[in-house]
Amino acid sequence: MQTIFSSKIIKRVNRKLARGFSFSVANLDTLPKTTLSTLGNGLRVASEPCAGDSVTVGVWVDTGSRYETEENNGVAHFLEHLFFKGTKNRSQHDLEIEIENMGGHLNAYTSREQTVFFARVFKNDAGKALEILSDILQNSEFDPRQVEAEKGTILREMQEVEGQIEEVVFDKLHETAYRGCSLGRTILGPTENIQGMTDSMIRDYVDTHYTAPRMVVVGAGAIEHEALVKLADTHFGNVPTEGKKPVTFEKAVYTGSEIRWRVDDMPAAHIAYALPIGGWTDADTFPFMVMQAMIGNWEESIPGGQYSRSPLLSKSADLRMAKKISGFCTQYSDTGLFGIYAVGEAQALDDLMFNVQGFVTDFSYQVDEELLEQAKKQMIIQYLGICDGSTQVCEEVGRQVLSYGRRMHPVEVVARIQAVDSNAIMAAANKFLYDQCHALASIGPTHEMKDYVQMRRATYRLDC
Repeated sequence: MQTIFSSKIIKRVNRKLARGFSFSVANLDTLPKTTLSTLGNGLRVASEPCAGDSVTVGVWVDTGSRYETEENNGVAHFLEHLFFKGTKNRSQHDLEIEIENMGGHLNAYTSREQTVFFARVFKNDAGKALEILSDILQNSEFDPRQVEAEKGTILREMQEVEGQIEEVVFDKLHETAYRGCSLGRTILGPTENIQGMTDSMIRDYVDTHYTAPRMVVVGAGAIEHEALVKLADTHFGNVPTEGKKPVTFEKAVYTGSEIRWRVDDMPAAHIAYALPIGGWTDADTFPFMVMQAMIGNWEESIPGGQYSRSPLLSKSADLRMAKKISGFCTQYSDTGLFGIYAVGEAQALDDLMFNVQGFVTDFSYQVDEELLEQAKKQMIIQYLGICDGSTQVCEEVGRQVLSYGRRMHPVEVVARIQAVDSNAIMAAANKFLYDQCHALASIGPTHEMKDYVQMRRATYRLDC
């Protein structure tokens, strides 16, 4: 058992913060710390106490659509659905009744690199909730009839996603940025893969990826670490340490390119403009997170955009160049995409993209100090907000243990945000953004946008 963040480091970071941060950070030192243990089979167990009588327990698995092949793309998400269809010990109806009788909430989701299952219950039901999670992860039957029935549900879900233009644009952005790579495929998979899914394909995926060293059991809230370790050992101690087949992990290869889907009868164009950056553990992760906050987000339904400190937002609102502007910083284990998502009418796209590219390129040359400080304060306030509530804390702990191998204490996160200055911003921008080939995905009336070569020239300036 080890405490993730030592008291000596916390005190040292606290002293650093006190010199350069306007509000008191002494209370951050008193925030609960995460404790991490490893079972004999390699499964990690992490816990963090939170105030209240509820607890969130979950299992974070180091697998997702990126670990699929072209033939079984979509199996991770398909599997997530089947885990709730009954086990050898309880039917789907029994599972639903048990959760309902506890007044609990059971949920799951699949991303490109992680699959997550969690339950929020009262503290006295934590053991029962973890037993249910272990049952669905280890004893699901994957009945061929259920597999066939679930195909229709997932195909309908795909239709719903296709109606969410922003989701489609970001899927297209990954497709063009990571051409021919597993990271470029969608989480749901293509229609033909869903229609051809079999129970043997699903069992094969589970036997390969759901191994103890790739799993983290997390508890946040009113639960003692020793109790969680004992529960995890009881219910997950027999999870195998190795899969029946080697795990498929394809290295991401970025390609500067674009996908333009021109639909002239749409009222506005939806555009995602991005440049490649490092992964979660890259030294410039926090500068890019701050840059994302400096870009900000705005849409026309929100009044006052013209008064934003961000020149991109204020100009977009004042001149009606855009209906929506949002910065993004999407990172994975070894790569990432940093950029801006924008929605604008056809006649304004030339001006809109000129300003979008100009704002991103300017990070390499100059930094607005006031905007930088404002963005850092907003980030800190937002981050401290997720320290309240067992579910949010559980999410952070699980994600960070899989991404970093540990949980960053809030003191460290705040210190890393505060340490980002204009030099760090410009250094990161010059390393990753300056004079680089961009990736772009767009849907809508895009005929006013410049071509790729013309836009490529806007990743540097000639007037300096």
